[in-house]
Amino acid sequence: MSRISTDQVKHVANLARLAITDDEASLLTQQLDAIITFAEQLNEVDTENVKPTSHVLDMKNIMREDIPKKGLDNEEVVKNAPDHADGYIRVPSILE
Repeated sequence: MSRISTDQVKHVANLARLAITDDEASLLTQQLDAIITFAEQLNEVDTENVKPTSHVLDMKNIMREDIPKKGLDNEEVVKNAPDHADGYIRVPSILE
């Protein structure tokens, strides 16, 4: 007996806004059933002496330290703008 029905697959596809045919729904039902069967095998594994982890690898924060630095000079920035005035970049108005 399948653990997931074709109607459930069609319902999830509808929620995901996916248009699937009856043949695709049938194929996906078989594939999802195989995935669920494989996942259920994990319940049979003895994990009594295994510590819970949030990640399988020993991860550390590898980001650089946030150190403020002097930015670009205002004149250098506006010289690349197609339209600028008084040290500001001019853009088309979007409000009426």
